[in-house]
Amino acid sequence: MSGRPRLSQETLAKLPPEVARPGYDRGAVKTGVVHLGVGAFHRAHQAMVFDRLLTAGDLRWGVIGASLRSPAVRDALAPQDGLYTLVERDGGGERLQVIGSVRGVLVAPEGPPALIEAMAATDVHLITLTITEKGYGGDAPAMIADALALRHERGLAPFTAISCDNIAGNGARLAEAVLDAAETRSPALRDWIAAQGAFPSTMVDRITPETTEADIDALAARIGLVDRAMIKTEPFWQWVIEDRFAGPRPAFEDVGVQVVADVAPWEIAKLRLLNGAHSAMAYLGGLAGIGFVHAFVGDAARVVFIERLWDEAEATLPPTPGLDIAAYRVALLARFTNPALNHALRQIAMDGSQKLPQRLAAPLMARQARGLASPCLILAIAAWMKWQSGRTDAGETFVVDDPLASQTRPIAESASAAERVAGFLSLSAIFAPELADCADTLAAALDGLDRHGAAAMIRLVSAGLDQRRPTPSS
Repeated sequence: MSGRPRLSQETLAKLPPEVARPGYDRGAVKTGVVHLGVGAFHRAHQAMVFDRLLTAGDLRWGVIGASLRSPAVRDALAPQDGLYTLVERDGGGERLQVIGSVRGVLVAPEGPPALIEAMAATDVHLITLTITEKGYGGDAPAMIADALALRHERGLAPFTAISCDNIAGNGARLAEAVLDAAETRSPALRDWIAAQGAFPSTMVDRITPETTEADIDALAARIGLVDRAMIKTEPFWQWVIEDRFAGPRPAFEDVGVQVVADVAPWEIAKLRLLNGAHSAMAYLGGLAGIGFVHAFVGDAARVVFIERLWDEAEATLPPTPGLDIAAYRVALLARFTNPALNHALRQIAMDGSQKLPQRLAAPLMARQARGLASPCLILAIAAWMKWQSGRTDAGETFVVDDPLASQTRPIAESASAAERVAGFLSLSAIFAPELADCADTLAAALDGLDRHGAAAMIRLVSAGLDQRRPTPSS
């Protein structure tokens, strides 16, 4: 990349003609959105939507991003005037688009007052968040409460705060966290937010793998400019938002967003089908030495396993007009087979203790309440338990990247499968007490993983055999 100029407002004109770029006057754009957690997913998803709104002529919806931890995103975007390339890849090629909706990035640890002041600005009507499951016990709700307090003091209406994280009931969870923070400041503030604020639930969907140095080098060779903030993703995206707003909002429907009365059915379907399959692939595939999503579904027995996992999860979903689960499953499998993404299973495996309750434990508990066997869900959860040992089936060691790793690692070192299962099920942050009834089947699956490995256990369960029996080839 030596000698190549950086992507920026000044160098936009040097881009090849096939690269789409902002067609609006970025200087005339107002900041109407503050986004907390300005990572890869936001730039592949919400920032793209706001770019579409700006392109459609509504210049009220520029974005100020905020990093709650590291300055890395700010340092990548600042020299590029907030511009970055969105690279959509599938088997048929790729589409390049420069996104111009991000007007700047603040780094919260370097100055929380600046971020609070940005959220309290008159033109800001939306706060969006991608702070991951563990962020709701952190600083973000407190800063939102402080910004709302400042707006209240200034006689401004509250903004709408939209969680875009993969959490069931994410709007209600965000509201609870913000209201709790407001209560410590003033009961009157809490009452004002509860009465006039809005925290709609949402469902977001777009597979966004981690960008590598090889991706950055390849893009630079193609467009002639260095883009340190590029994002690679799939063509598919979906955003479903509950129709609950506190003030002005964009015409989301005009740019492909679904605004609905109740997000829950879409949310549950996505968590239990897409995300549940992702987690199952991450732990089973990771143990078996499989690196990527598309590689996992490149084997017929493993596809059968995913289909049977979906059968189990689908039985727990409420029927919903307009939500075609059969078509959704077909689309998901097609997305999983996309080799251009190189979606790493290790990336998906991160923070599993925060993801497991919604993705795998919830459907297992729903099936258990109905007396239904769930061999695929059981095996996926047992694989997460084995993953906590930090060792693959081939003996490769790795660091378990999880906020509860200090608790799970000692349990994973217990002697027997039954002892390990009992220890894991005692973690109330992950497993409901009712799942103690699954201890025996989980122990059998975990013992099978110990004795035969993940690859053999996938074949066994895909064939509909008893998890306690080894396959002939094992």
